[in-house]
Amino acid sequence: MASQAGLRGLLYNITILGHLRTPPRYGRGGATLSSFKYADLDQSMPEFEGGAADADTMWERIDYFLGRIMPVAEEYKVQMACHPQDPGIKDNEYRGVARVMGTVEGLKKFEAMHENPYHGFNFCQGTVSEMLENPGEEIYDVIRYFGSRKKIFNVHFRNIKGGVLDFVEVFPDEGDVNMLKAARTYKEVGYPYMLMPDHVPGIDGEEAPQVGFAYCYGYIHAIIQAVNEE
Repeated sequence: MASQAGLRGLLYNITILGHLRTPPRYGRGGATLSSFKYADLDQSMPEFEGGAADADTMWERIDYFLGRIMPVAEEYKVQMACHPQDPGIKDNEYRGVARVMGTVEGLKKFEAMHENPYHGFNFCQGTVSEMLENPGEEIYDVIRYFGSRKKIFNVHFRNIKGGVLDFVEVFPDEGDVNMLKAARTYKEVGYPYMLMPDHVPGIDGEEAPQVGFAYCYGYIHAIIQAVNEE
């Protein structure tokens, strides 16, 4: 159906715990910031209702999925863009579940499985930054690694303050990652597709979500113009 509709690709994720967050914190202008602090994660929650899944089990499931989906994606020329698990919790398990797509090494292992040109990532820059000890220094080489392999099919152009196990999501111009440098890196590796906003901080006022996203779209347009004129 995607091929018949002329869609270049599909975004999907491989997670059974969803999007983990702890209580929000507050930032510039009183904005509400989506936050995660592993030390504050509720450890009293029972085992996941669908059953525990350690790292070996998760990789077996991923291998099963890719082995059946990727030949079809290649046949119909539809890019399958996997979103990393948000957030990564290193090698820890939560509710009996390992988040194997929440580390850079996990992403590299995933990318190497069932290799074909239609197997890659919705590269959520914010989520990948959340995996790193020092995203302001490390993220650019991660972009280079996957970008040079032509495995980035879409980019969520989001910034954070903090790093692995403790971070807040912020507006793109105020985080630890130099977004202009990141955009230059995407251009360096020949990335040809979209940069798009993701998880905009909460602000007050009329039509607040739309205003927040409009700010991020304007920022991204300015970044692209600056990089293209260099």
